[in-house]
Amino acid sequence: MNNSQNISYQAGQAKGQAQEKGNQIMEQANNAAQSAKETMQEAGQQMKATAQGAADAVKNATGMNK
Repeated sequence: MNNSQNISYQAGQAKGQAQEKGNQIMEQANNAAQSAKETMQEAGQQMKATAQGAADAVKNATGMNK
């Protein structure tokens, strides 16, 4: 392998490693986004349940729940 071929090989290796690193970073970002989405959905469900509980408490206190 001459020097030019060696340099081309090393450049190809570096390109492949950079692409793999990019793929890993994108996967980590995707996982973080999915986790954030799930966390927000759970928070929304908790807020909805809290609001429903408050509304029911008001209805019970005012006798509107009968």
